[in-house]
Amino acid sequence: AKHSKKPATAASSQTTVPGPSYSQRLDALQAADDIAQRQHLDRDWVRQTLGQANYVAAIAKAVTPPAVGVAKNWQLYRSRFVEPLRIRAGVAFWLAHRDTLQRAERETGVPADIMVGILGVETIYGQQTGNFRVLDALATLAFDFPASHPRAVERSAYFRTELEQFLSWTFSSGRDPLALKGSYAGAMGLPQFMPSSWASYAVDFDGDGVVDLLGSPADAIGSVANYLKTFNWQPGLATHFPLEFDASKLDMAALMAPDILPTFSVENFQAKGVVLGGEALKHTGKLALIELQNGDAASSYVAGTDNFYAITRYNWSSYYAMAVIELGQAVAQAMPH
Repeated sequence: AKHSKKPATAASSQTTVPGPSYSQRLDALQAADDIAQRQHLDRDWVRQTLGQANYVAAIAKAVTPPAVGVAKNWQLYRSRFVEPLRIRAGVAFWLAHRDTLQRAERETGVPADIMVGILGVETIYGQQTGNFRVLDALATLAFDFPASHPRAVERSAYFRTELEQFLSWTFSSGRDPLALKGSYAGAMGLPQFMPSSWASYAVDFDGDGVVDLLGSPADAIGSVANYLKTFNWQPGLATHFPLEFDASKLDMAALMAPDILPTFSVENFQAKGVVLGGEALKHTGKLALIELQNGDAASSYVAGTDNFYAITRYNWSSYYAMAVIELGQAVAQAMPH
């Protein structure tokens, strides 16, 4: 799971030319010593491993924010994910793993179409899991996160924590830290879990004694479901409801203030100018106003529930969450009956 506002894409498949290694960087070597002490790892192994990491300019570029004034475009974003190739791959994946998806849904309450949507948006069901060395990605972003980013200090600290988790995990599991490939952010496997998410939420769903998100679709399915369950997925609850606005009562500033965190009761929502109907009127939980910008055209809006918010805990983007939902729905509709 990726806590990133960057639009999700299937992990980059580009080949990169490695830059200088971190073997002579004093800050990296000091970090290696600190990691070894905190995690009770062999100091020489951590130093030697981190010393073989390379700075990759393409990774730093990938996390650099777009130029100010570049409008978000939901329809363009959607077209990258809800498209024939992913839908066909999703149908094949669902048919191949129907029993596993049903078991995960039964045990967690997370619907199969949501799990299928996430795995399709993330990696096209394992087809594109990334060609960056995870060690390079995490080291680049830990020690050379672009200073132009408005949250550079915070993000650099986050990736130092992920680097520590990665080194601890590879040391204890015996995996080769130099061989693992992933996204530009260091996310791995079919569900693109960061090292900390692997440690906290990944499960051995096929029962073979090993948690393997790289090669086991069952473990990927179970881990995605477990992740959403942990972030308070509520079985049977819709992710969102359609809405309209009553211009005479509309208080857009108040509605947008909490961002995507469900805050408003149905009554409060309606008092601020949102018109709901059907199932939405029976909703007893909180709602959030979700805005999806469409470039120069008018924005789209929906009423997001706690389950919409749960998907954004996987990737901090409403566009990502809606792409997951709509890809899952499209695959479900394309399934043979």
